[in-house]
Amino acid sequence: MKEQFKKFLNEEQDPKAIEKISAKLSDLLMKNEEVGYIGVQKKPAINVFPDSVVLTNKRIIICKPKNLGLSMDFTDYPWGNIAGAFMKEGILGSEFSFTTTTDITVSIDYIPKIQARKMYTFSKEQLELLKESNAPKAEEKPFTAPIEEPVAYTEPEATAEEIEEVETEEVNSFAEIIHKPAPEPVYEETTPAPVPTPTPEKQGLAALSKEELFEKLQSYKKLLDNGLILQGEYDAFKKEILEYL
Repeated sequence: MKEQFKKFLNEEQDPKAIEKISAKLSDLLMKNEEVGYIGVQKKPAINVFPDSVVLTNKRIIICKPKNLGLSMDFTDYPWGNIAGAFMKEGILGSEFSFTTTTDITVSIDYIPKIQARKMYTFSKEQLELLKESNAPKAEEKPFTAPIEEPVAYTEPEATAEEIEEVETEEVNSFAEIIHKPAPEPVYEETTPAPVPTPTPEKQGLAALSKEELFEKLQSYKKLLDNGLILQGEYDAFKKEILEYL
């Protein structure tokens, strides 16, 4: 431990004070805690028991000897509780001070100027690191499971044959309505109704044989299958032909 603190004897630190501090700090340092700098008070008069300031990567430790140097008081201030660090240079030395978040100000005077500057710089660096570590990170968007869209049921598209069949049924029904014979009017006259003369089509059917009538019926069926006539028309033709079979 003593070898570790020899590097702090380059800026007018009192070797005896450093030796006493090193003997005490061996039991005070926490896990992963490292000493960054040690400042030792140097008063113009005889100063047998100077105060010291130990700066680590976790806190500031104020070391004050008492009982003629036989014991020592340690007061530590974590960097998270320190609001700011300050330095004021004078003729006979500098004053290093810091304030806490609870509005407490701690000052150590008669610090050699070069030590005070090093302490001030180290403190600023630690406070800056603390500020960066406490800075809010980029806000992460909470993960939300994708909302499944409701699946709309879509009936399968009808094939061409199904469409043709539906259209044919609708047309047939419509044709049946059109070709449905109207009810014959009832005449109150006593005179007999004139005998209707057969139409040329009927006269032609009457002159045909059964084989010819059957062939004619088949020709009408082919016209229906090819979509050239409607079902109602075919039914009318079929009815007329069946009258002569």
